[in-house]
Amino acid sequence: MKEQELQKQTASNPVEMERTRNRKVYVPRVDIYETKESIVLLADMPGVDESSVDIMLEKNVLTINGTVEPVAFSGYNLVYAEFDTGDYQRAFTLPEEIDQNRIEATVKNGVLRLVLQKAEKSKARKIAIKAE
Repeated sequence: MKEQELQKQTASNPVEMERTRNRKVYVPRVDIYETKESIVLLADMPGVDESSVDIMLEKNVLTINGTVEPVAFSGYNLVYAEFDTGDYQRAFTLPEEIDQNRIEATVKNGVLRLVLQKAEKSKARKIAIKAE
């Protein structure tokens, strides 16, 4: 892979909201796959755990916010760093087929897993015709 592909992508206008923290904001890389029952999103957010991630759903827009606090070692001064820390932000517009009441989220080792269950589809049925 090219070096440019491995670098974190900073968000130019993350989710159009005002931020109270003066920190870099990164767009987490996400893998999306679909099964018969759900759509699954895996977001790579190193340093995030269950207490530092917020997921909001408003008007069919699912917003992910993750905060990462920089690590400081007492008695040491940082001379050189190849990895920069910052917050994460990403938003997705959900299709109508998602059951918004059955979204599940877990985080493990800096990977956020969202399972978006599909809504039950209306079953085909025969319409009875009545004579007047």
